[in-house]
Amino acid sequence: MARKRMRHERAETIPPHGDTIRADIRRPARSDPRTAVLVAHGFKGFKDWGFFPYLCERLARDGHLVVSFNFSLNGTGASLVEFTDLEAFGRNTLSRELEDLRWMVDRTRAGEWSGGRPPAALGLLGHSRGGGGGIVAAAEHTGVSALATWAAVATFHRWGEEHVRDWTTRGVTWIANARTGQRMPLYRTLWDDLRENAARLDVVAAAERVRVPWLVVHGEEDATVPVGEARRLAEAGPAAVLNVIAGSGHTFEAVHPLAGTTPGLEAAVEATLHHFRESL
Repeated sequence: MARKRMRHERAETIPPHGDTIRADIRRPARSDPRTAVLVAHGFKGFKDWGFFPYLCERLARDGHLVVSFNFSLNGTGASLVEFTDLEAFGRNTLSRELEDLRWMVDRTRAGEWSGGRPPAALGLLGHSRGGGGGIVAAAEHTGVSALATWAAVATFHRWGEEHVRDWTTRGVTWIANARTGQRMPLYRTLWDDLRENAARLDVVAAAERVRVPWLVVHGEEDATVPVGEARRLAEAGPAAVLNVIAGSGHTFEAVHPLAGTTPGLEAAVEATLHHFRESL
């Protein structure tokens, strides 16, 4: 079977907060899709990391308009693939990511990247922390028609005593990026936001309010976000279906740069393609 052609463009958009969101737009080359999928990365992630371009291409070739984007304060800036703006990374908060996500949902629903023609239905896909944000967004936003989460967190509370002590005494804590070797700051605003907006940022409580079709994909051997978190989300979500991929980890064995697909990644992609075919 001949491989379907795809169009790929880059775009920028600026929400009211004034910081730039950089996006990739993919679509089938010979048709105008009636459905769209918005893809959100996780913590220390970016839209061009590892499996994201491959995943987005597969979704586009399956007939969707696909919009992947970098959160405005994810730290990569215009470089796209390197963390060149650690000050921005340090200032990021979960509420800011939800603001970005809502903006991207609204712009996609308005036809921003489809010639002014609003899609008939919009799917949302998030990985890891982006999955947790996607759950909150799907609970809050009537514009989301279907949800898929990959290795999603069931809680945003992932900080140890040493981090809290740093925030309390110095206003900043530091984390390591194992891939790049960088020491990356996280300012106290992240911790304050999590506490001040605890009800809104309760992922399991949000999962209980998700009424759209929801596919929960998780690797059985995920060492970063244990599979028990996926089970909690699936139990909470009235429309959730759990797909545990045996022997697979947090990124489904994909690396950056992508060295090729893997059995775990293929299982996640195929399940997601089927889910959006059925639900959008």
